[in-house]
Amino acid sequence: MMKPTLRKRERARKTRLRWLLGTACALTALFAAMAAVNASRPEPPIAFDYDKLPRLGAADAPVKIVEIGDFKCPACRYFGLIVKPQLERDYIRSGTVALYFFWKFYDAVYLNQGDEREIWATPGFLVRLAQSEGLQVDEDVLKRDIIGETYADEVIEQNRKAEKLVTATPTLFVNGVKFTDFSNYEALRQAIDEAGKKAGQR
Repeated sequence: MMKPTLRKRERARKTRLRWLLGTACALTALFAAMAAVNASRPEPPIAFDYDKLPRLGAADAPVKIVEIGDFKCPACRYFGLIVKPQLERDYIRSGTVALYFFWKFYDAVYLNQGDEREIWATPGFLVRLAQSEGLQVDEDVLKRDIIGETYADEVIEQNRKAEKLVTATPTLFVNGVKFTDFSNYEALRQAIDEAGKKAGQR
């Protein structure tokens, strides 16, 4: 038979254990609730210096879409060749949307994209591509700039910004709000329409 002192100690131990378990459950619930609140809270829009970015569309378009992409990325090729023409037809030509990226080589590179596991975007390839597409550039200057990495600092700066903002390409920012479901055109249309409404309310 358990002595009174031992029974008291056992009751006290069980009481402490219940209190600890209760506290742990309460803290777990609290942290879960906080995580849910943080997860549902939308991220603030990213501010871009649109004036410094190459643009397709009207400068005063109420919806501005910045694409962060990779010319060697097959998914980016899909966006460039399939989704972008739809955006041009539905929104860009009417002045509703402006799309920001690098346009001289954009379509030509995606049409002639090589295997992402191989080195294909060489200076010679890019110069020949400019020639074949009839781009209005000085081919000697283009080759010299590519080999000499004339614009390396700008490219590095843009890459650093991109690495802070995205983990995969392509990623779009619709008036600064991240959008990654690029293959779902209806979802993209909704995001554009919502951004246009908000821009009209300002």
